[in-house]
Amino acid sequence: MSEITPQLGLPCIQPSQAQKHVTHNEALTLLDTLVQMRVESFGAVTPPAAPVAGESHALGTGASDAWAGHDGQIATWDGGAWTFLSPLSGWCAWGIAEGELRSWTGGAWVALGGGGGGSDSVAMLGVNATADTTNRLSVSADATLFNNAGSDHRLVLNKAAGVDTASLLYQSGWTGHAEMGLAGDTDFHLKVSPDGSAWTEALVVDATTGHVSGAAVQGSPTDTTPGRLARADHVYGPGNLVGTVAQTGGIPTGAVIQSGTGASGTYVRYADGTQICSATATTSGSGATLCTWAATFASAPRVTVSGKGPAAIIATSSAASGTGVNLYAFNAGGGQASAVVEVIAMGRWF
Repeated sequence: MSEITPQLGLPCIQPSQAQKHVTHNEALTLLDTLVQMRVESFGAVTPPAAPVAGESHALGTGASDAWAGHDGQIATWDGGAWTFLSPLSGWCAWGIAEGELRSWTGGAWVALGGGGGGSDSVAMLGVNATADTTNRLSVSADATLFNNAGSDHRLVLNKAAGVDTASLLYQSGWTGHAEMGLAGDTDFHLKVSPDGSAWTEALVVDATTGHVSGAAVQGSPTDTTPGRLARADHVYGPGNLVGTVAQTGGIPTGAVIQSGTGASGTYVRYADGTQICSATATTSGSGATLCTWAATFASAPRVTVSGKGPAAIIATSSAASGTGVNLYAFNAGGGQASAVVEVIAMGRWF
């Protein structure tokens, strides 16, 4: 029959042994140290001057005096002398000075976390799940709560370099369908995928300007794809509906409507190229009177004239141009007359 137990090394009572209480009490003393084990500190090398019964220390390297030769062991004061135990891999102890739980690896005491002031650290942690060298923290639960410890709370994802990725990946059946974060640069990316292989960048927010681009944003002034977000420079609103019209290659690049007044009348321009000019002129009664448009037409417009005041027959020359037209007024009985003429010209500004 073995004299000690295989795990904790507790002394066993032998057959026909005298003074069995001595062996029994020794085993209880060892259990008193090992069960719910706590030590004053880890790495101790000098025995205290006045230890109390039951006081334990996890010895470090270079132990001296009464601890000499017992490096790495657990020293316990039994009230009259120091007893020593050699820990086995996996034994755990709470360090009072460090305020943390540590485990013996066979060569050192390594923190397991859960302390109240120590440098808590674990290599991997699985909560209802198995952690691995890539997913060092793994959680399987219906929900995960990160609450504040006072007021604010921030979840930080940090990457090593600008070309790396720091993102949140959303999966279904372990297939990725949405991802957002810093993907390969410092801009903010929002990507989606139907199958986890083909990805579309729906939104990209420029880190410098804050401006947005991507498949979800209108690509040009003529882009009317359903479901896309309108860009301020491609659509019209209160700020740019009325202003200076402009175009590039026939595509509007300015306001929708522009109006103004010239020396000879008024004009209205539209983003589609339409232009209307109106003017009032007085014929001289002899020769032609030139009516100049308030804004230039790209080509000769269509002109409509009417008279005001004394009855007269109003006529225009056939040579109306983009800048103006010649007007004539005649009496009903013949001969030129003076008259006030209203002129409307309609054409295109580009």
